[in-house]
Amino acid sequence: MAETVPPPVPAKDCTVDLLVVGSGTGLATALAAKERGLNVLIVEKTKYVGGSTARSGGAYWIPANPVLLRDGGVDTHERGLTYIGDVVGDTSPEPRWTAFMEHGDETVKMLERTTPLTFFWAEGYSDYHPERPGGDAAGRSCEPKPFNLSKLGEDRARFRPATMSAPVPMPVTGADYKWMNLMMRTPLKSIPKIIRRVVQGMGGLAIKREYSAGGQAIAGGMYAGVRDAGIPVWTEASLKDLVIDDNGAVTGAIVEQGGRDVTVTARKGVVLAAGGFDHNLDLRHRYQSEKITKNLSLGAEGNTGDTLSMAEGAGAQLANLDQAWWFPAVAPVKEGMAPSVMLAERSLPGSLIVDHTAKRFINESIDYMSFGQKVLEREKAGDPVREIWLIFDQQYRNSYVFAGGIFPRQPLPQAWYDAGIAAKASTPAELASAIGLDPAVLSETMERFNLIAGAGVDEDFQRGNSAYDRYYGDPTQTPNPNLRPLSGQLYAVKMVVSDLGTCGGVMTDEHGRAVTAEGEPIEGLYAQGNAAANVFGHSYPGAGATISQGLVFGYIIAKHAADAR
Repeated sequence: MAETVPPPVPAKDCTVDLLVVGSGTGLATALAAKERGLNVLIVEKTKYVGGSTARSGGAYWIPANPVLLRDGGVDTHERGLTYIGDVVGDTSPEPRWTAFMEHGDETVKMLERTTPLTFFWAEGYSDYHPERPGGDAAGRSCEPKPFNLSKLGEDRARFRPATMSAPVPMPVTGADYKWMNLMMRTPLKSIPKIIRRVVQGMGGLAIKREYSAGGQAIAGGMYAGVRDAGIPVWTEASLKDLVIDDNGAVTGAIVEQGGRDVTVTARKGVVLAAGGFDHNLDLRHRYQSEKITKNLSLGAEGNTGDTLSMAEGAGAQLANLDQAWWFPAVAPVKEGMAPSVMLAERSLPGSLIVDHTAKRFINESIDYMSFGQKVLEREKAGDPVREIWLIFDQQYRNSYVFAGGIFPRQPLPQAWYDAGIAAKASTPAELASAIGLDPAVLSETMERFNLIAGAGVDEDFQRGNSAYDRYYGDPTQTPNPNLRPLSGQLYAVKMVVSDLGTCGGVMTDEHGRAVTAEGEPIEGLYAQGNAAANVFGHSYPGAGATISQGLVFGYIIAKHAADAR
């Protein structure tokens, strides 16, 4: 793909109303600003448009949004505010998340007006903390329907490729994934979904349509809207510095492309939408963990936090730098390689997770950000989790898709065994010896786990109590879809805490304006998405909250910039 990317659109000195730095959720900012009559320019550091949004699951999470209600969901803005307030607490200023709720509906309507995207409610995909006040077990997440990337025309080659691909072309939505993962357990429900997506994918190719789902769909659809609106996108164009006047206002930026600096004057402001510092190891080691290694993050490679120091130089406050959208994954075969994501795997019955002591230490089915936070909390407390192992049996291996592409009954890759990140054995003691754990302790751990799993009640870590836990469980396993005793051939796969990107950055106000440590807005400087401090503080309310905060604050920023004199 890299060899077919056209040369970048040449950068040159110019004046615009709004300069958007980054082409993930920044695409939504540009669309909203253009609709309000602003002259907009997008600059993208890498050769591809789409950012981490194009690599994501593609959902958005907005309580009581029009798509949810249109598709039969029952929710209110008041319940959404109650829930967000409870899970966020004092980790983010209240005006930020109340603004998110106030503008969520209009953001969705704007996307439906300005792009060819259509959305649907992912019914049943529970909030991540549904047991909290205002929580929703039916879920508030919505997704784009599969989108035809051929609509990008000659700019298709500029669009960021997917991180994973199916053996045959088939656009798999998040809602599809749940059931496709259970193809061996729920064939009557799963197989028709698989056939439908294969037919859509293969049939689309036959008529020169390239259907894609998830992040590829939502980012691709927004890019199509940007193209249709005539909004220019400079690629391979890096933000080098902000232009600041004598009064401290940001009036533009210096952009570097091909070793040449150009000046972009921005009458209404500069929007930092360039992602987090996912691949800046110095910052990650300083603020998060020394254990983070190269390429462990799943965020786009251009996310190196360049904008943070520039924003700080303009007087902006940085916050939540210790936070990321943590995501458990299969350990890389060797350092520097990308990890393989794990989503449903932790929730399925016939499995458990242990640390270096060979003991369980967590509810395996907990949402992925909370999983990572609990691991890092132990590190900060001086009791680090030195190793993490997912243990499962042959029935589990025969029943479920693993790590996104290893199908039921298919053997684990030999490279995993060779690298020491996988092992198999006939007994818990033998498995422990193979992975360097205490045989007696692991045997005791599994004996205890089998006892409570057989009873269907996790007395130790409450696995299966939450509707979120059960969403990715096996509905054919009763009484608890997340629990089953292990028996027979056993496997162990080493895990790491990866992430979908960092979520600490520039602190903003309810208008998306960067603020100083004293809370004063910096004129002409905005931030959104992972370039900004998480609107939800230390929390991840539900699937798609990563994208939705960027989308909604993109709309808010465009509105504020257009209304400003």
